[in-house]
Amino acid sequence: MNILIIEDNRDIHDNLMDFFVLKGHHVEGALDGLTGLHLAASKFFDAIVLDVMLPGVDGNKICQSLRQISKSDVAIVMLSARDQLEDRLIGFKVGADDYVTKPFAMSEILARIEAVVSRRARKMNRVMVVADLHFDLDTMEVSRSGTSIKINPICMKLLETLMRRSPHVVKRTELEDLIWGRNRPSSDSLRSNIHMLRRALDKAFDEPLLHTVHGIGYRLCVLSTLPL
Repeated sequence: MNILIIEDNRDIHDNLMDFFVLKGHHVEGALDGLTGLHLAASKFFDAIVLDVMLPGVDGNKICQSLRQISKSDVAIVMLSARDQLEDRLIGFKVGADDYVTKPFAMSEILARIEAVVSRRARKMNRVMVVADLHFDLDTMEVSRSGTSIKINPICMKLLETLMRRSPHVVKRTELEDLIWGRNRPSSDSLRSNIHMLRRALDKAFDEPLLHTVHGIGYRLCVLSTLPL
């Protein structure tokens, strides 16, 4: 999983990062609210561990902003030294999925994250939608503006990942690992498949959806709808 830790206590922050990395997860961290909010709003994460009392912007405001402004459905587990019912209710009201009081065991935090992410995965809509593009994960049918689109299995894997992460950029290396793992072909197969996918998705339509971010990777979105 990709996990973001927003916690101003250096010891707790570092211990959580070390523990999650040891368990095989990719982790980023922030020691203040403003940095944490920027990371949460600009990058893709499966889960966020969010302290309530933070310098700059507090955790409740960050959670509320992600839910109401960014429309993010990332799993959020809040941390707090406050253990009153009213404090927990505020956390749930602004959109937290779980609320853990300090002190806590590292293994408990990870277990709670895994439980929330698992519940969210089971509830996911089986039809993904980006603009006028639809991908039915049960029938594996792709369509745009009602027009059926035929793509090969590799392009389907690429499309599913890009749609799940939309509008964020997905790195080339991540897509290559997804398709080929460590057995990457010598030729630039990713570029060839992206080219085929772009032709299938965009050639017959006025608004392009698949965009190259040079030197980094690719994103699937309507560029005109992104914030400046």
